[in-house]
Amino acid sequence: MGSRDVKTELVPRHLQLREMLFHRWKANGLRTGDRIESQNEISRFCDFSLITVIKTLKDLEAEGIIRRQVGRGSFLERTPWAEAHHRVGFFYNRDVVGGGIFDNDFYTRLVVGLERSVVSDGHEFILGSFTNTKMPMAVWDALDVIVLTSITGDTQLDFLDQTASQISVIDQTLIHPKVHSYRLDFTRAFQDMFKSLNGAPLRVLYLDSAISSNEQRLRRDAFTQAAAEFGPDCVPSFAKVNQEDVEGGLAPVLDAMRAHDPDLVVGYANSGWLAAIRTAVRPETQVYPYGLDATGPGFVVSSTEWMQSVLPIIYSNLADRKARGAIHDFKVRFVPAGT
Repeated sequence: MGSRDVKTELVPRHLQLREMLFHRWKANGLRTGDRIESQNEISRFCDFSLITVIKTLKDLEAEGIIRRQVGRGSFLERTPWAEAHHRVGFFYNRDVVGGGIFDNDFYTRLVVGLERSVVSDGHEFILGSFTNTKMPMAVWDALDVIVLTSITGDTQLDFLDQTASQISVIDQTLIHPKVHSYRLDFTRAFQDMFKSLNGAPLRVLYLDSAISSNEQRLRRDAFTQAAAEFGPDCVPSFAKVNQEDVEGGLAPVLDAMRAHDPDLVVGYANSGWLAAIRTAVRPETQVYPYGLDATGPGFVVSSTEWMQSVLPIIYSNLADRKARGAIHDFKVRFVPAGT
Protein backbone atom coordinates (compact mmCIF):
# COMPACT_ATOMS: atom_id res chain seq x y z
CA MET A 1 0.00 0.00 0.00
CA GLY A 2 1.44 3.43 -0.97
CA SER A 3 1.65 6.48 1.27
CA ARG A 4 -1.05 8.19 -0.77
CA ASP A 5 -3.45 5.31 -0.03
CA VAL A 6 -2.70 5.55 3.70
CA LYS A 7 -3.35 9.30 3.73
CA THR A 8 -6.60 8.81 1.82
CA GLU A 9 -7.87 6.26 4.33
CA LEU A 10 -7.27 8.74 7.18
CA VAL A 11 -9.40 11.42 5.49
CA PRO A 12 -13.15 11.36 6.37
CA ARG A 13 -15.28 9.82 3.65
CA HIS A 14 -17.25 12.97 2.87
CA LEU A 15 -14.00 14.90 2.33
CA GLN A 16 -12.72 12.13 0.05
CA LEU A 17 -15.91 12.45 -1.99
CA ARG A 18 -15.57 16.23 -2.09
CA GLU A 19 -12.06 15.88 -3.54
CA MET A 20 -13.28 13.31 -6.07
CA LEU A 21 -16.13 15.57 -7.22
CA PHE A 22 -13.84 18.60 -7.58
CA HIS A 23 -11.41 16.48 -9.63
CA ARG A 24 -14.24 15.24 -11.85
CA TRP A 25 -15.79 18.67 -12.38
CA LYS A 26 -12.42 20.30 -12.99
CA ALA A 27 -11.42 17.60 -15.53
CA ASN A 28 -14.77 17.95 -17.33
CA GLY A 29 -14.39 21.73 -17.59
CA LEU A 30 -17.53 22.61 -15.62
CA ARG A 31 -18.18 26.32 -15.13
CA THR A 32 -20.42 28.44 -12.94
CA GLY A 33 -24.06 27.73 -13.76
CA ASP A 34 -23.46 24.23 -15.13
CA ARG A 35 -25.62 21.41 -13.87
CA ILE A 36 -23.93 18.72 -11.78
CA GLU A 37 -24.92 15.11 -11.19
CA SER A 38 -27.81 14.24 -8.87
CA GLN A 39 -27.13 12.47 -5.59
CA ASN A 40 -28.35 9.19 -7.10
CA GLU A 41 -26.09 9.61 -10.14
CA ILE A 42 -23.12 10.30 -7.86
CA SER A 43 -23.85 7.18 -5.83
CA ARG A 44 -23.83 5.09 -8.97
CA PHE A 45 -20.41 6.19 -10.30
CA CYS A 46 -18.51 6.20 -7.00
CA ASP A 47 -17.98 3.91 -4.02
CA PHE A 48 -19.73 6.07 -1.41
CA SER A 49 -22.96 5.50 0.46
CA LEU A 50 -25.99 7.67 -0.24
CA ILE A 51 -25.68 9.10 3.30
CA THR A 52 -22.13 10.30 2.53
CA VAL A 53 -23.23 11.75 -0.81
CA ILE A 54 -26.10 13.68 0.80
CA LYS A 55 -23.82 15.09 3.53
CA THR A 56 -21.20 16.14 0.99
CA LEU A 57 -23.73 17.92 -1.20
CA LYS A 58 -25.28 19.68 1.82
CA ASP A 59 -21.82 20.90 2.87
CA LEU A 60 -21.11 22.21 -0.63
CA GLU A 61 -24.47 23.97 -0.67
CA ALA A 62 -23.79 25.55 2.74
CA GLU A 63 -20.44 26.87 1.42
CA GLY A 64 -22.13 28.41 -1.60
CA ILE A 65 -20.33 26.13 -4.07
CA ILE A 66 -23.52 24.51 -5.40
CA ARG A 67 -27.17 25.54 -5.54
CA ARG A 68 -29.86 22.87 -5.26
CA GLN A 69 -33.31 23.45 -6.76
CA VAL A 70 -36.17 21.07 -6.14
CA GLY A 71 -37.35 19.57 -9.40
CA ARG A 72 -34.51 21.08 -11.43
CA GLY A 73 -31.31 19.65 -10.00
CA SER A 74 -28.06 21.06 -8.61
CA PHE A 75 -25.87 23.71 -10.22
CA LEU A 76 -22.41 25.11 -9.66
CA GLU A 77 -22.34 28.53 -8.03
CA ARG A 78 -18.55 28.72 -7.60
CA THR A 79 -15.58 26.81 -8.97
CA PRO A 80 -12.92 26.87 -6.21
CA TRP A 81 -10.41 25.16 -8.52
CA ALA A 82 -10.62 28.06 -11.01
CA GLU A 83 -10.26 31.13 -8.81
CA ALA A 84 -8.36 34.21 -9.97
CA HIS A 85 -5.21 33.05 -8.16
CA HIS A 86 -3.67 30.28 -10.27
CA ARG A 87 -1.07 27.68 -9.36
CA VAL A 88 1.25 27.07 -12.31
CA GLY A 89 3.75 24.24 -12.14
CA PHE A 90 6.78 23.74 -14.41
CA PHE A 91 8.07 20.16 -14.54
CA TYR A 92 11.09 18.77 -16.38
CA ASN A 93 12.08 15.18 -17.18
CA ARG A 94 14.92 13.95 -14.94
CA ASP A 95 15.64 11.11 -17.37
CA VAL A 96 16.63 13.76 -19.92
CA VAL A 97 17.98 16.60 -17.78
CA GLY A 98 19.87 14.24 -15.50
CA GLY A 99 22.24 16.73 -13.89
CA GLY A 100 19.48 19.06 -12.73
CA ILE A 101 17.63 21.77 -14.60
CA PHE A 102 19.95 24.58 -13.51
CA ASP A 103 22.90 22.78 -15.10
CA ASN A 104 21.19 23.34 -18.46
CA ASP A 105 21.34 26.88 -19.85
CA PHE A 106 18.30 26.47 -22.13
CA TYR A 107 15.99 25.18 -19.40
CA THR A 108 17.34 27.63 -16.82
CA ARG A 109 16.39 30.54 -19.06
CA LEU A 110 13.01 28.92 -19.78
CA VAL A 111 12.24 28.53 -16.07
CA VAL A 112 13.37 32.04 -15.18
CA GLY A 113 11.32 33.56 -18.02
CA LEU A 114 8.19 31.63 -17.08
CA GLU A 115 8.52 32.21 -13.33
CA ARG A 116 9.09 35.94 -13.78
CA SER A 117 5.94 36.28 -15.90
CA VAL A 118 3.74 34.06 -13.69
CA VAL A 119 4.71 35.78 -10.44
CA SER A 120 4.41 39.27 -11.93
CA ASP A 121 0.85 38.33 -12.94
CA GLY A 122 0.09 37.59 -9.27
CA HIS A 123 0.05 33.80 -9.49
CA GLU A 124 1.95 31.01 -7.76
CA PHE A 125 4.84 29.19 -9.47
CA ILE A 126 5.99 25.67 -8.57
CA LEU A 127 9.05 23.88 -9.97
CA GLY A 128 9.27 20.08 -10.03
CA SER A 129 10.27 17.06 -12.06
CA PHE A 130 9.10 13.69 -13.37
CA THR A 131 10.62 10.70 -15.15
CA ASN A 132 9.60 8.74 -18.24
CA THR A 133 7.66 6.30 -16.05
CA LYS A 134 6.83 8.17 -12.81
CA MET A 135 4.59 11.24 -12.64
CA PRO A 136 3.68 13.17 -9.44
CA MET A 137 -0.05 12.86 -10.09
CA ALA A 138 -1.17 14.04 -6.63
CA VAL A 139 0.86 17.22 -7.03
CA TRP A 140 -0.34 17.80 -10.59
CA ASP A 141 -3.99 17.43 -9.62
CA ALA A 142 -3.53 20.13 -6.96
CA LEU A 143 -2.36 22.63 -9.59
CA ASP A 144 -4.31 24.59 -12.17
CA VAL A 145 -1.73 24.22 -14.94
CA ILE A 146 1.20 21.89 -15.46
CA VAL A 147 3.80 23.02 -17.96
CA LEU A 148 6.01 20.13 -19.08
CA THR A 149 9.21 19.95 -21.05
CA SER A 150 11.69 17.32 -22.24
CA ILE A 151 9.02 14.74 -23.10
CA THR A 152 10.57 12.12 -25.39
CA GLY A 153 9.52 9.05 -27.32
CA ASP A 154 10.22 7.02 -24.15
CA THR A 155 7.86 9.02 -21.94
CA GLN A 156 4.70 7.16 -20.92
CA LEU A 157 1.73 9.38 -21.75
CA ASP A 158 -1.06 7.65 -19.81
CA PHE A 159 -1.13 10.61 -17.41
CA LEU A 160 -2.61 12.84 -20.11
CA ASP A 161 -6.03 11.28 -19.59
CA GLN A 162 -5.72 11.06 -15.79
CA THR A 163 -4.80 14.49 -14.48
CA ALA A 164 -7.48 17.14 -13.98
CA SER A 165 -5.06 20.02 -14.52
CA GLN A 166 -4.61 21.88 -17.78
CA ILE A 167 -1.61 20.44 -19.62
CA SER A 168 0.86 22.52 -21.60
CA VAL A 169 4.13 21.40 -23.14
CA ILE A 170 6.98 23.80 -23.90
CA ASP A 171 9.48 23.40 -26.75
CA GLN A 172 7.56 20.29 -27.77
CA THR A 173 4.82 19.20 -30.14
CA LEU A 174 2.34 16.74 -28.66
CA ILE A 175 -0.92 15.94 -30.44
CA HIS A 176 -3.63 15.27 -27.86
CA PRO A 177 -7.14 16.70 -27.26
CA LYS A 178 -6.14 18.02 -23.80
CA VAL A 179 -2.66 19.32 -24.58
CA HIS A 180 -1.55 22.76 -25.72
CA SER A 181 1.90 22.67 -27.33
CA TYR A 182 4.07 25.78 -27.39
CA ARG A 183 6.90 25.31 -29.84
CA LEU A 184 9.63 27.33 -31.51
CA ASP A 185 9.09 27.60 -35.26
CA PHE A 186 12.44 27.77 -37.09
CA THR A 187 10.99 27.57 -40.63
CA ARG A 188 11.48 31.24 -41.55
CA ALA A 189 14.74 31.47 -39.57
CA PHE A 190 16.27 28.60 -41.57
CA GLN A 191 15.18 30.22 -44.83
CA ASP A 192 16.66 33.58 -43.80
CA MET A 193 19.88 31.87 -42.72
CA PHE A 194 20.40 30.32 -46.15
CA LYS A 195 19.42 33.55 -47.94
CA SER A 196 22.11 35.42 -46.01
CA LEU A 197 24.75 33.14 -47.58
CA ASN A 198 24.06 34.53 -51.07
CA GLY A 199 24.17 31.17 -52.84
CA ALA A 200 27.83 30.38 -52.10
CA PRO A 201 28.82 26.69 -52.11
CA LEU A 202 28.29 25.39 -48.63
CA ARG A 203 29.03 22.39 -46.45
CA VAL A 204 26.58 22.41 -43.55
CA LEU A 205 26.83 20.20 -40.49
CA TYR A 206 23.52 19.76 -38.70
CA LEU A 207 23.81 18.62 -35.08
CA ASP A 208 20.69 16.53 -34.56
CA SER A 209 19.60 15.58 -31.05
CA ALA A 210 19.93 11.92 -30.12
CA ILE A 211 17.02 12.51 -27.70
CA SER A 212 14.05 11.55 -29.85
CA SER A 213 10.92 13.72 -29.80
CA ASN A 214 8.32 15.09 -32.20
CA GLU A 215 9.86 18.54 -31.96
CA GLN A 216 13.37 17.23 -32.73
CA ARG A 217 12.05 15.58 -35.91
CA LEU A 218 10.00 18.60 -37.00
CA ARG A 219 12.97 20.94 -36.53
CA ARG A 220 15.28 18.66 -38.53
CA ASP A 221 12.69 18.39 -41.32
CA ALA A 222 12.36 22.19 -41.50
CA PHE A 223 16.13 22.51 -41.78
CA THR A 224 16.30 19.83 -44.50
CA GLN A 225 13.57 21.58 -46.51
CA ALA A 226 15.31 24.96 -46.27
CA ALA A 227 18.63 23.37 -47.32
CA ALA A 228 16.95 21.79 -50.35
CA GLU A 229 15.48 25.16 -51.35
CA PHE A 230 18.97 26.68 -51.17
CA GLY A 231 20.01 24.51 -54.11
CA PRO A 232 22.48 21.80 -55.10
CA ASP A 233 25.48 23.78 -53.84
CA CYS A 234 24.34 23.13 -50.29
CA VAL A 235 25.73 19.83 -49.01
CA PRO A 236 24.20 19.00 -45.61
CA SER A 237 25.63 16.38 -43.26
CA PHE A 238 24.07 15.14 -40.04
CA ALA A 239 25.56 14.07 -36.73
CA LYS A 240 23.67 12.70 -33.74
CA VAL A 241 24.56 14.42 -30.45
CA ASN A 242 23.38 14.22 -26.85
CA GLN A 243 23.28 17.87 -25.84
CA GLU A 244 22.47 16.93 -22.23
CA ASP A 245 25.74 15.01 -21.77
CA VAL A 246 28.14 17.85 -21.05
CA GLU A 247 31.30 15.73 -20.78
CA GLY A 248 30.71 12.64 -22.93
CA GLY A 249 28.69 14.36 -25.64
CA LEU A 250 31.41 16.66 -26.95
CA ALA A 251 33.72 14.02 -28.46
CA PRO A 252 31.25 12.89 -31.19
CA VAL A 253 30.70 16.54 -32.13
CA LEU A 254 34.41 17.18 -32.57
CA ASP A 255 34.73 13.95 -34.58
CA ALA A 256 31.99 15.19 -36.91
CA MET A 257 33.79 18.54 -37.31
CA ARG A 258 36.98 16.81 -38.42
CA ALA A 259 35.13 14.44 -40.76
CA HIS A 260 33.05 17.10 -42.56
CA ASP A 261 35.10 20.34 -42.26
CA PRO A 262 31.87 22.40 -42.39
CA ASP A 263 31.39 25.99 -43.50
CA LEU A 264 28.35 26.22 -41.23
CA VAL A 265 27.36 24.38 -38.05
CA VAL A 266 23.71 24.42 -36.97
CA GLY A 267 21.63 22.64 -34.34
CA TYR A 268 21.64 21.20 -30.85
CA ALA A 269 24.72 21.91 -28.75
CA ASN A 270 25.35 22.20 -25.04
CA SER A 271 26.43 25.75 -24.17
CA GLY A 272 29.49 24.26 -22.44
CA TRP A 273 30.72 22.92 -25.80
CA LEU A 274 30.70 26.15 -27.77
CA ALA A 275 34.25 27.30 -27.02
CA ALA A 276 35.65 23.89 -28.06
CA ILE A 277 33.48 23.81 -31.19
CA ARG A 278 34.64 27.24 -32.33
CA THR A 279 38.25 26.23 -31.72
CA ALA A 280 37.81 23.05 -33.78
CA VAL A 281 36.49 24.74 -36.93
CA ARG A 282 38.05 27.21 -39.35
CA PRO A 283 37.85 30.90 -38.28
CA GLU A 284 35.40 31.71 -41.06
CA THR A 285 33.02 28.85 -40.15
CA GLN A 286 29.76 30.11 -38.68
CA VAL A 287 28.31 28.28 -35.64
CA TYR A 288 24.60 28.74 -34.95
CA PRO A 289 23.40 26.62 -31.99
CA TYR A 290 19.86 26.51 -30.68
CA GLY A 291 19.39 28.50 -27.49
CA LEU A 292 17.54 31.28 -25.71
CA ASP A 293 18.30 34.98 -25.22
CA ALA A 294 21.18 35.19 -27.69
CA THR A 295 21.38 38.54 -29.49
CA GLY A 296 23.00 37.17 -32.64
CA PRO A 297 24.46 36.42 -35.00
CA GLY A 298 22.31 33.31 -35.32
CA PHE A 299 18.94 32.28 -33.98
CA VAL A 300 17.29 34.80 -31.65
CA VAL A 301 14.59 33.87 -29.14
CA SER A 302 13.72 36.06 -26.17
CA SER A 303 12.59 33.75 -23.36
CA THR A 304 10.64 36.60 -21.75
CA GLU A 305 8.79 37.48 -24.97
CA TRP A 306 8.07 33.81 -25.63
CA MET A 307 6.62 33.22 -22.16
CA GLN A 308 4.62 36.44 -22.35
CA SER A 309 3.02 35.10 -25.54
CA VAL A 310 2.31 31.72 -23.91
CA LEU A 311 0.70 32.80 -20.63
CA PRO A 312 -2.32 34.71 -22.02
CA ILE A 313 -3.31 31.54 -23.88
CA ILE A 314 -2.87 29.47 -20.72
CA TYR A 315 -5.00 31.89 -18.69
CA SER A 316 -7.66 31.95 -21.40
CA ASN A 317 -7.82 28.16 -21.39
CA LEU A 318 -8.30 28.20 -17.62
CA ALA A 319 -11.39 30.32 -18.14
CA ASP A 320 -12.62 27.79 -20.71
CA ARG A 321 -11.40 24.39 -19.55
CA LYS A 322 -13.25 22.66 -22.37
CA ALA A 323 -10.96 24.30 -24.93
CA ARG A 324 -9.38 21.59 -27.04
CA GLY A 325 -5.65 21.20 -27.37
CA ALA A 326 -3.76 23.08 -30.05
CA ILE A 327 -0.26 23.88 -31.32
CA HIS A 328 1.01 27.44 -30.82
CA ASP A 329 4.09 28.59 -32.74
CA PHE A 330 6.56 31.26 -31.67
CA LYS A 331 8.56 32.49 -34.65
CA VAL A 332 12.34 32.36 -34.27
CA ARG A 333 14.32 35.19 -35.87
CA PHE A 334 17.67 34.82 -37.62
CA VAL A 335 20.28 37.58 -37.31
CA PRO A 336 23.06 37.29 -39.93
CA ALA A 337 26.71 37.84 -39.09
CA GLY A 338 27.84 41.43 -39.52
CA THR A 339 24.48 43.04 -38.65
